[in-house]
Amino acid sequence: MNLPNKLTVFRVILIPFFVLFLLADIFGPLDDWIALVIFVVAALTDLFDGKIARKYNLVTDFGKFMDPLADKLLVCSAMICLIELDRIPAWIVVVIIAREFIISGFRLIAAENGRVIAASYWGKFKTTFQMIMVILMIVNISQLRLVTDIIMYIALALTVISLADYVIKNKDVMSGDM
Repeated sequence: MNLPNKLTVFRVILIPFFVLFLLADIFGPLDDWIALVIFVVAALTDLFDGKIARKYNLVTDFGKFMDPLADKLLVCSAMICLIELDRIPAWIVVVIIAREFIISGFRLIAAENGRVIAASYWGKFKTTFQMIMVILMIVNISQLRLVTDIIMYIALALTVISLADYVIKNKDVMSGDM
């Protein structure tokens, strides 16, 4: 397993620790900060695994499949926790998670036909804004509430735009014309 794939796996391993510190009351007020550090480290592995994979020609089918899945697991876990903490409306999380299921379905159908659908730029922008949104929501500073809300709606818009982009570019997956 190459370094980018190890970073992707590491990101997945960090998720339960992130959730534990975000939701549990272990160290009191420090819990959110520990969760924030874990989330940022996990988010940075997403940045580095892709850069390393492309720079050193280490792109693999495993990475094309697992990297977006690891992102989904990280961001969706965070958003579900943030619903419980009353920092994000549930309907927004439902829209975002529904998009993730639809794209995963597309990827599974494509994989059955020997095709890997890599993340698009719209998907990468969406993930970036979702991660920024989660960071702002974990920090939960009242003076940043307007900025946080704006980022949340941008992330939501990018979620819908990236879904449309995937469906349009990969409509042949559903029609069987691959």
